[in-house]
Amino acid sequence: MAETPDFEVIARDGAARAGILRLPHGEVPTPAFMPVATHGALRAFPHHLLPEAPILLANTYHLYLRPGLEVLREAGGLHRFMQWPKPILTDSGGYQVFSLAPLRHITPEGVSFRSHIDGSTYILSPEKAVEIQLVIGSDIQMVLDVCPPYPASREEVRQAMDYTTHWAYRARAAFLRLPTCYGYRPLQFGIVQGGVHPELREAHFEALREVPFEGWAVGGLAVGEPFELRRPILHQMGALLPPDKPRYVMGFGSPQDILEAIAAGMDMMDCVLPTRNARHGLLYGWDGIRNLRNARYRTDFTPVPPHAYSRAYLHHLFRVGDPLALMLTTEANLHFFLSLVAAARKSILEGRFAEWRSTIEPQLLYRHPPNPPYAPSPTEATPEADS
Repeated sequence: MAETPDFEVIARDGAARAGILRLPHGEVPTPAFMPVATHGALRAFPHHLLPEAPILLANTYHLYLRPGLEVLREAGGLHRFMQWPKPILTDSGGYQVFSLAPLRHITPEGVSFRSHIDGSTYILSPEKAVEIQLVIGSDIQMVLDVCPPYPASREEVRQAMDYTTHWAYRARAAFLRLPTCYGYRPLQFGIVQGGVHPELREAHFEALREVPFEGWAVGGLAVGEPFELRRPILHQMGALLPPDKPRYVMGFGSPQDILEAIAAGMDMMDCVLPTRNARHGLLYGWDGIRNLRNARYRTDFTPVPPHAYSRAYLHHLFRVGDPLALMLTTEANLHFFLSLVAAARKSILEGRFAEWRSTIEPQLLYRHPPNPPYAPSPTEATPEADS
């Protein structure tokens, strides 16, 4: 295991870049897509069957509640508990601050919230978020932040920025004084907020730039705003964030969002769409997104990578309600998202990212969906449905 995590950019093509992120549990080639393992597990698919994933994302809030710190500490951390040998990134619980609005109360000291499981009360401070993530043993931990919804007034966005700034300095101080987790030192990423306001984004980064985080994240995008508003923020952040540090855009996204993020110079992204939408019959692939519940796939025997079961067979499994449908479609979607980012990285290394993107992007659209795709907004999502 590397003693000093490091990040190296090895190729650039415009703003897009390819790199290597060296972490305690291994190297991550970037750009990288992180499948979401909310509770330490991918929904409906065993992670040991996903060798192409270089890193997973797990959820601090959920792991704090279940199985709890005592179990994780006794297990020796989440890696050993879930038998995953590669890197793990954990969020700080900040997104739950956003999504659990009826159950929480924010103060300058932190967030008090009631568990969605049994209503018991917890307090999450910047220091507590660091402590929890050290027990989890993640390779990358995020600072506690406040993620404003969309739409939000400028005053709401500013208040979220103020909390996030104050908490970031406290989180960094706690991170530096606490011992390493299980014998290694993780990385800590700061989070830049500011909504869809370019001047607020810049102001927030200026307020945080003196904190020597090992990496930076763009928060508060893909929370309901239209693509036309988040696109310029992505490119602004790609130009503003330190070029020698890894950049993570949180909660991104659709295949089109991912390609835009890479074009803007982002290195890491995560999203629940490949797993969540798989449970509703949506299949992602190089030739578009298809709703397998549609009757047109009853006799479509086209094989689906990587397992080669046909669309007709998956359609049949959904029609009869067999859980195998969820597993196979989840596997196919994760395989595609990981393959998409790997292909993007290859095109950057070869100096042809823009050409490659212009060729494949028009194909990544919906093909004959009978209903609008199921991708609930954050305000619709429940704590138990975020993967």
